[in-house]
Amino acid sequence: MSTGPSATGSTAGAVRHVLTHLVTPLLMCIGMGLAYLGAFHAPEPHDLRVDVVGSGPQAQVLAQTLQDKGDGALSVRTVPDRATAVNHLRTQASYGAYLPGKHPELLVASASSDTSATVVEKVFTKVAAAQGDPLKVTDTAPTADGDPTGQGIFFLLVAVSIGSYASVAVIGGAGAVLALRIRATLAVGASLVVSAVGAAFAGPLFGLVDHGLGGVWAMAWLYSAGILLVGIGLHTFLKRWTTLGVMVLFVMLNFTSSGGIFRPELQPGFFGSLHAFWNGAGFVEAVRSHVYFDGHALGGHVLVLALWFVVGLGVMGAAGLAEGKRRSAAGHAQSSVGARHRAGAEDRPAAGSPSEAVLRSQAGAKEELEEELEETVAV
Repeated sequence: MSTGPSATGSTAGAVRHVLTHLVTPLLMCIGMGLAYLGAFHAPEPHDLRVDVVGSGPQAQVLAQTLQDKGDGALSVRTVPDRATAVNHLRTQASYGAYLPGKHPELLVASASSDTSATVVEKVFTKVAAAQGDPLKVTDTAPTADGDPTGQGIFFLLVAVSIGSYASVAVIGGAGAVLALRIRATLAVGASLVVSAVGAAFAGPLFGLVDHGLGGVWAMAWLYSAGILLVGIGLHTFLKRWTTLGVMVLFVMLNFTSSGGIFRPELQPGFFGSLHAFWNGAGFVEAVRSHVYFDGHALGGHVLVLALWFVVGLGVMGAAGLAEGKRRSAAGHAQSSVGARHRAGAEDRPAAGSPSEAVLRSQAGAKEELEEELEETVAV
């Protein structure tokens, strides 16, 4: 077997090729670590809204004491009666309400966030214990039996997201030779399938929701379609970096800001601010609102999903313009080569001839697809 200079050069070239492609998983590792550990490693409350029920001096003093001792962790207010406190919980204007007295009671809404309810319960268990009384906890918005922690919606988000961005690699890579309108049609079709699978998970398979499954499916489709349109549009510009780009948008920044595990009141400010307009947060909060809170603020959350869908259409439009310019430039190049052929300038197809250009394009598309699929599966 030859071990001469050519073999050595071939091996060195192969090693350089592998090292170049290792950049992507390394960046994924760094990005995932920064995102997940930055968002989840040390959850602490800040301005977590809670109510103290009562209008007398005792309630006012307790509220002010908790506010002062919390040092920014809690935002404590007084409300006149239990009904107002329950309404605040049902509209997610607060995450706990304490009723002082001989038989103290804490009202929570675990469907809003089980972790926030747990934090509030710890705070007021200490308050009741200091008074020598046991604390009764009442859940005003319990989750479905199939989702006792309330985090099933987050894992539904994960499943739909992975199905969506993995489909981007296939349609963007294998479908690169297809017209953009065909890729857009495939994106819509893939999102319908992915959202149907998500609805099956949420309903008959795991019982994450016990009613409103049609609405959950519709929001899952809108969410998935937005990811697919954005991702396929970006593929025109990013090529083999599309998987990394989509992961940054729809995993690293998306899962961590969704509020599915910790609400923004328990996260660092950066991720909390993303919660207001990122698509994963829109999906999680829309499903919560639809299933558990009688549709309160549902329109705003669906609007977030719709705007991401519109952004996807805009990215696809930009991709169409860019691809049109490339086709026009390729057409001019092919016309020039054809003119040279007709003039007899060359006896055989040149390296830049249309036939060889097509072959190179197909080979490059195949290599890009294989690389993207490997990176996607690795994640």
